[in-house]
Amino acid sequence: MSPGQWVACGLTGVVIAGSLVGYAGYRDALAVQTEDIDTDAWGDRPAQVEGIHNILLLATDERAGDDAEYSVANGIRPDVLVLVNIDVDKGGVTMVNMPRDLMVTMPGCDPAEDKPGITTGTVDQLNHAMFYGGLDCQGKTIENITGVHLDHMVLVDFAGFQSIVDSVGGIDMCIPEPLQDPKAKLDLPAGEQTLDGLQALALARSRDTTENGSDLDRIKRQQEMIGAILRKVTTGEIMSSPATLYDFFGSVTDSMTTDSEFGVDEMAELAIAMREVDLGRMNMVTVPVEDYNDAKVQLMEPQASELFTAVAAGEATAAEREEPGDGEGGESPEEAVDPSEVSVHIVNNVGTPGLAGQVEPLLAGLGFTVTGSGNPTTRAPEQTTVYHAPGEQGRAQALADALVSGAQVEEAADLSGSVELVMGADWQGVELEAGSGDGPAAEPGGALEGLEGTSADQAVDCG
Repeated sequence: MSPGQWVACGLTGVVIAGSLVGYAGYRDALAVQTEDIDTDAWGDRPAQVEGIHNILLLATDERAGDDAEYSVANGIRPDVLVLVNIDVDKGGVTMVNMPRDLMVTMPGCDPAEDKPGITTGTVDQLNHAMFYGGLDCQGKTIENITGVHLDHMVLVDFAGFQSIVDSVGGIDMCIPEPLQDPKAKLDLPAGEQTLDGLQALALARSRDTTENGSDLDRIKRQQEMIGAILRKVTTGEIMSSPATLYDFFGSVTDSMTTDSEFGVDEMAELAIAMREVDLGRMNMVTVPVEDYNDAKVQLMEPQASELFTAVAAGEATAAEREEPGDGEGGESPEEAVDPSEVSVHIVNNVGTPGLAGQVEPLLAGLGFTVTGSGNPTTRAPEQTTVYHAPGEQGRAQALADALVSGAQVEEAADLSGSVELVMGADWQGVELEAGSGDGPAAEPGGALEGLEGTSADQAVDCG
């Protein structure tokens, strides 16, 4: 059992803490602060899916020292909001970042202690839910807009992030050009370098040094930093050094607040279940959004709902690919077909005049040979379908995998020599960057394909 892999699968620090159960001498280091959450008052909740654990990770830029009055006056609001989807059965983790500036319709939260509450139907910024009703209101709001059942919540402050980075000996990052941001206390030269906790925190907080000065750009950078931490922990010597291990665990637990139902036993159970997870199957994506007004954004539909639906149903993590020889009887899986081996006739059953002619150069650009196009004569299915001659399923699947919406694949006895693409009502276009991007490692047509993001195993490279 690999403690480093335990660390990797959680990201939240929750699973990191859970692995302490394997080190009885360190168990007392788990001084985790908890907060009571009344999920019974949330009303009708999304269903739980067996084998799926959804954890809401929040990171707050709680001000201290000279800036402490800001937090007193404005309340504590999370700067980072991540829905962590852990699939025990498939052995993968999907982390969905949601911008703090996302405008949403609030479900309504009652006043409690020093929290003012908020009326149902109020449109406000996503991270303001924390101010209106603490962790309880923030969790209820996330669950309401995503339709994803939350099992637990974890809150970490940015000071804790700084300590985590220092405890692992810094993180390796590529800084493509010199960065200066006095507001974030950031001053970094260009090039590959190891950042200490203070530098990493400044980089994580800075907006002004991102390409567009937006929260979305900052999220991309934070995803890269999270990956750097995971790689440092899982590939380094942290787990073999008792002193370093103690410092690391202490830096995590000292800055953590969880819901009261997420104790050491629950953390350990989840850690053990995911101990074999691979960094390449930890994907970080950003929910699709579009401009709302000024610097605010709103969910882009239907893309956002499709992503949340996949997460809620346990379909965000693709099944792990079988390696050659893993099948029954030691047989190798069918080799992938190159587009240059596929001749295709395009049929327009969408009703948009000239659509087939527009699609022809797109498929040709991917390497397919287009033999012609036209309107339906023999076959006119409602859904996009690729028909193939007997024994030519591989060629049809190669074409289906190159489509944004995917396609049904069916045999047609009258065909020979080429496949037939019939575009139907679900037609969404050709995936022009299929298999060539730097995004998350997802199966073709999977829930993460085409989304902005990265995977935890992508190494630092300034070249």
